Amino acid sequence: QKQRKKKRQNDADFKQNQNGGSSASEIPTVSIAVPGSIIDNTQSLELATRLAGQIARAATIYRIDEIVVFDNKRGSEDRSFEVENHSGEDESCAAFLLRILRYLETPQYLRKSLFPMHKSLRFGMLPPLDAPHHLRKHEWALYREGITLKKVDHNSLGTLVDVGLSKNIMIDQVLEPGKRVTVEMGEDRDLSAGPRKIVPRSRPKEEGMYWGYQVRYAPAISSVFKKCPYQGGYDHLIGTSEHGSVIRSSDLILPSFRHLLIAFGGLAGLEECIEEDETLKGKTVFDVFDSYLNTCPNQGSRTIRTEEAIFISLQYFHEPISVV
Repeated sequence: QKQRKKKRQNDADFKQNQNGGSSASEIPTVSIAVPGSIIDNTQSLELATRLAGQIARAATIYRIDEIVVFDNKRGSEDRSFEVENHSGEDESCAAFLLRILRYLETPQYLRKSLFPMHKSLRFGMLPPLDAPHHLRKHEWALYREGITLKKVDHNSLGTLVDVGLSKNIMIDQVLEPGKRVTVEMGEDRDLSAGPRKIVPRSRPKEEGMYWGYQVRYAPAISSVFKKCPYQGGYDHLIGTSEHGSVIRSSDLILPSFRHLLIAFGGLAGLEECIEEDETLKGKTVFDVFDSYLNTCPNQGSRTIRTEEAIFISLQYFHEPISVV
């Protein structure tokens, strides 16, 4: 009974750790929101996969903490369970984008364990993110991502974890198999030493490292803001559009923020996303966002694709964000 109680506590601690722990709300974050409908504009599964790969690359290069994929076709209808738990071949555009973004963020040595075979993952031409937590077998780091394995015996006071090295390591908690964890490896390279500790996924970030992005689904653009996972919500919202205000990047001054969100529209822009959201009836982009900016004025092409706009805009915001 004691062991069962300890296991329940360990599972509760694990959930809190994976959500960032209590300190996560104190770390400044930058999130981006993109509509799942951008996948509709691709001519093949291969091109759709490449598009998702470009978004993942941009998010990693510019150290984005969270990507929100929102549905801009279903109004306020909440399809969260259906999208998040879909495993069939005919998944929606939003579900497809969620799957690819999560797959790419996961270190290569964990992918087979965490992602079953699926039609959406059949194209191998995905650009590697090469993020700091995507470690090679020969590399040693203070932290590594791992997956919990089956217990060796019922009386064990710890859990074996595969962290992508030549030998599995032991952690000091009893957890169910198949859970992704962040392990503090320390300086001791003896893999038999230990047990080692799992830490909140936010810990490496607290120490100045970029440790990948989180991905979540929102059934409508209003849900992007309402279901913010950070304490206190987003404190500054930026919309991007060719109809937005033109301010040079070097002249842009952002207010001090804890959680910044930058939103991108689909083919018809953020204006259509807001018009189709029943909970935002009568509101305009200027009511919804604190800033509404054109990050690429005088464009030569009549259209800038969303995946292109993300790269352009994140470069535009890079300096203003870094000086806050």
